Amino acid sequence: MESASFEPYAVGHDAMETSAMNPGALRQVETAAEAGGPYHARIDAALQWLARKWRQQPELAEAARAAGMSEYHFQRVFTRWVGVSPKKFLGYLTLDSAKSCLERGESVLDAAYESGLSGPSRLHDLFVSHEAVTPGEYKTRGAGMDIAWGFAPSPFGDCAILWTKRGICALGFVGDGGRDAAHADLADRFPAAKFTKDNEAARRLAEDAFAPVDRRRKLGLMLYGSPFQIKVWEALLKVPEGMLVSYDALAAAIGKPGAARAVGSAVGANPVSFLIPCHRAIRKTGVISDYHWGRARKFAIIGWERAQAERAGRAA
Repeated sequence: MESASFEPYAVGHDAMETSAMNPGALRQVETAAEAGGPYHARIDAALQWLARKWRQQPELAEAARAAGMSEYHFQRVFTRWVGVSPKKFLGYLTLDSAKSCLERGESVLDAAYESGLSGPSRLHDLFVSHEAVTPGEYKTRGAGMDIAWGFAPSPFGDCAILWTKRGICALGFVGDGGRDAAHADLADRFPAAKFTKDNEAARRLAEDAFAPVDRRRKLGLMLYGSPFQIKVWEALLKVPEGMLVSYDALAAAIGKPGAARAVGSAVGANPVSFLIPCHRAIRKTGVISDYHWGRARKFAIIGWERAQAERAGRAA
């Protein structure tokens, strides 16, 4: 595998206060959260709503009231799960620092330290191992492949996961089209494969895939794409958690400095969301562009990862 080298830049962390929640989406029984029970829907709604509304900057008290919770309880539940306070999380969604780091051309090390990380060594590919299909296998469109699949909850809404004995080959989030559309979006990439549904195994995989950094176990991926797409995805795996990279920088990293547009297409074709971190790729102006599974979800993932990276840095 070719070594990718580029200079990602960090998400800003000092500009935003907190924002209000959508009461209808977030109201749940507080005692369930206190007892450590499942509250994926609450976290999903909170993260995505914050991603959409971070510019409004109301006070924490307003956010807590909108969530139907006391200010203290909202702060504690959110911080317990995400690893940082709502105020800090929203700060990670700002782009001022990202733009300035890019303009200065700072190194990975400088950007990492400026962002409060202990260093740039926590690369995403330490969390996942991967194997690419051969060009011949890619051309068969999944013929002879046995693919298990299922739905599972995640911090960013329900997701569909497809996997083989060689690893996860697709992961996508359920959007406005519902579960059937989410599954079809992924399964259509392997039209000749045989599929078996297994929601329980999908839940176990999701628990590992979206675990906080201190509880992660290594996952295997099977990358199913053209040789060019796989080179782009392998470069994405080199981007440190909590940091972003431009399409131009990705193009340079794979030795194709004039191919930013083609790189953008390859990023958009990524079948394994989150684990192959296409959400970390943005325009060179610092603008966070559209995302196959929703722009609000991209904001939420970026902020969540930045919080997890800082949490890991504090523990290092």
